[in-house]
Amino acid sequence: MAVATQTMTDEQRKSVALEYLKAFDNGGVTSTGGSLLDLFADDAQVYFAKWGLANGKEEIGRLFTDVGGTITAIRHDYSAFNYIMSG
Repeated sequence: MAVATQTMTDEQRKSVALEYLKAFDNGGVTSTGGSLLDLFADDAQVYFAKWGLANGKEEIGRLFTDVGGTITAIRHDYSAFNYIMSG
């Protein structure tokens, strides 16, 4: 059986990116009350220079825990964002 995949529109990608940043500002909780990790596919990768490459949700969670432990607060100014869509 073939697995159906759908391509996200630019607006959908923008929405996910914005939700990701807002979740950071809200202590890792999304606007629907879910976890920041809910925004990632099981095989996602995140790179952070001082941590390295995190593969999959479990490692991404560790990365966010490690890096987040060094940050007392974070806030993004969404009204000043300039979105550039590519791909």
